[in-house]
Parts: sequence; C-alpha cells; structure tokens
Amino acid sequence: MQRQSQPAPYSHLGTPLGTNANRVLLLGSGELGKELVIAFQRLGVEVCACDRYPDAPAMQVAHRSRVFDMTDSKRLRQAVLEEHPAFIVPEVEAINTATLADLEAEGHRVIPTAKATLLTMDREGIRRFAAEELDLPTARYCFAESEDQLRSAATSLGFPCVVKPLMSSSGKGQSVIQSPDQITAAWKTATTEGRVKASAKQRVIVEEFVPFESEITLLTVRSAGGTVFCPPIGHVQSDGDYVESWQPHPMADAALSLCRTIATRVTEALGGYGLFGVELFLLKDGRVLFNEVSPRPHDTGMVTLVSQDLSEFDLHARAILGLPVHIPLLRAASASAALRAEHDLRSPAYHGLAQALSDPRVSVRLFGKPSAKPRRRMGVILAMAEDVETARKAATDARDMITIHDELS
Repeated sequence: MQRQSQPAPYSHLGTPLGTNANRVLLLGSGELGKELVIAFQRLGVEVCACDRYPDAPAMQVAHRSRVFDMTDSKRLRQAVLEEHPAFIVPEVEAINTATLADLEAEGHRVIPTAKATLLTMDREGIRRFAAEELDLPTARYCFAESEDQLRSAATSLGFPCVVKPLMSSSGKGQSVIQSPDQITAAWKTATTEGRVKASAKQRVIVEEFVPFESEITLLTVRSAGGTVFCPPIGHVQSDGDYVESWQPHPMADAALSLCRTIATRVTEALGGYGLFGVELFLLKDGRVLFNEVSPRPHDTGMVTLVSQDLSEFDLHARAILGLPVHIPLLRAASASAALRAEHDLRSPAYHGLAQALSDPRVSVRLFGKPSAKPRRRMGVILAMAEDVETARKAATDARDMITIHDELS
C-alpha cells in the first residue's frame, strides 16, 4: 500500500435529512449508481440522484432525485447550488465537464477530480494522456474527422481494426472493421450511435485490433490510506459491451505486477480519491497494454457484489468519505452475467426468476429500468462456486432461464 500525503476528504459523518447531513449529488442514476446510493446510505449519507429521465434505477433508492440534461451547464450549476453537496459524484459520461471544472475551482469537491472526469470522458483525451504523457503501452491508434480519414487510418493500422466514438460508453457506436467495404457503415455507426456528442465536428478513434489472450479490469482504489487493488476481474465483451465477468482472473505474477504498475501510474496522474476501473489487455507474449480507465465503479465489477467482503461500491463510498479501505477479502470464485433486453420494451416484465434462483449459488439483481431498447442491460446474474468456470456456467445458465417481455405489447 502506498501512502499519500493528501488529507482525508472528510472528517465526520452526519445524519441524512438533518442539518448536519453529508450530501452527495450523484450525476447519473443507472444500475451502478443504484448500488452506490445503497453503499452511501449504509454509511448515513444523504443522496440526490440525477439523470436525464425519471425513475432511473438510482432514483428509486435515493433520498431525492432531479431530472435534467447534465450536459446543460445552467441546470447542472443550479442543482449544485440548490443541493449544497459535500461531494459531486459523476456516474456517467454525459456531463458538462467544463462546468464541473469551474465548480471545482470555486471550492466544490468533484470525485475523483474534474480533470479525471474530463480526460476519461473523452477517449482522445485519455488515450493521448496515457500514451503520450505517461508513456504507457497501448494499442496503436489514429483519429479521423471524416470517412476518408477513417479509410486512411484503417489502411495504415491494418485490418481488422476497431472504430469508436470519442465520447460514449457500454460499446455504443463501436464496431470492428474486417475489410475496406465496412468503413462506410463503421463511420455511420460511430458518428450516430455514441452516447455523447462532443461538438458539431464528428471525430472518431481508430485502434489496431489487438490479438490479446484476455482482457481484465483491475479495480484500483485511491484513499487517504493509500492505494489498494482488488483481485483481477476477467470479462467478455460483445460489440464493446460487457456481457460476462469473473473474479479472480488467473494470471501470472509478473503480468499482475505489470498491471498494478500501469494502474498506479494512471490513477496517480488523474488524482483524487475513489475507485477506478482500469481496463487492460493481456497479450500472449506476456506484455500488458493499457486500454481505458473509468474514475468510478465499473460494470464488470458488479461481480464484487458477491465475490468480495467489500463491493466496488462500498470501496468507492469509503474512499470518498475518507474512511479506512483495506484490501478486499475474496469470498469465493464468482461470476456475473448481464441480462439484456432483446427488443424495445415500454413496460418490462421478467419471467423465469424462480427457475434461475433454484440454484442456491445464484443471486439476481434487477435494475428496475422503466423501459428498454435492444441490448440494454436490465439486470445481472451473480454466482459463487468452487472455481471460476463453474461459477460462470451457473451464472449464464441462470441468465438463460430469464426472459423479458413487454406488458404493454
């Protein structure tokens, strides 16, 4: 554990809804935010959950909620001034980061920092920061502002290659180009399906396709007491979106040491306190490449709801509040499987829960999202077992027993 000189973020905990309450303004109210609200409330913290649509998952468990476009500077500032939060906690990418920087300069505490939120929201920012400023090993990359530039970049990097919007999440707008005839479709996908539109000028990142052996998330926690790491989490993605994860991911000590070194360097450079989800590629030749980092709980880390004594949400809350953070105790080999919608759903209803929960190793978390589009995550199935492969099979078998229908269809 590495000691930090920065003082603890907060010195006392009050009572929710009281005059001495510790208040959190949560920017983004999805499934990760929901679990974070629960972790905060267990520590007596008052939470106002914000998102662009009503009845989002975190709003269903928070003390209060606000519905507004968080890219709107005026509405964002209004929420901060009216809520008087001790901490502003971003949970999604679609936030006006310039306003967050201004608020931080005025004395408000942004978690982990406004700089971290800005850099990690923008794939160009974090990639240039990691590769060009920190000199971390990454896949080769280019940026393109037109279909012609994308064609040149893809030709230079070689096929297959990966095209992503600069600002997005959960794989939205991402595609793999196998041949030149797929470039037009990839450009359209990247420029129309990203979650956040940074400006009128369209711009994408093009990356070489790395033939990695596996990809992991290394949950890294920076707190007043130092930096700690969770056991590595392996995961599988489909079209850039997480569908399975497991913990611990088996790996050589030398590779794990490299991962921790990279994670330490990037999180120390970003600064602040909280949990970071550092994504890394493990190559067959023993090399490790940095991919991305999220300055907040990570979707693949939902497995920690059962695998560890402190989940990633507990760890994030503790680090933010200045409470002790210890190296998490691994309870058992565990796995998660995302439950995703297959169709547009105006009023989702779930069937097969009894069958899925008939396995005592399995638990289910339904997020409570009010509607869905194809591929939207609606829940997660969690399983513990004697080894990772058995846990993965238990989680996916239970997931396949659950179907989602539209009560209004």
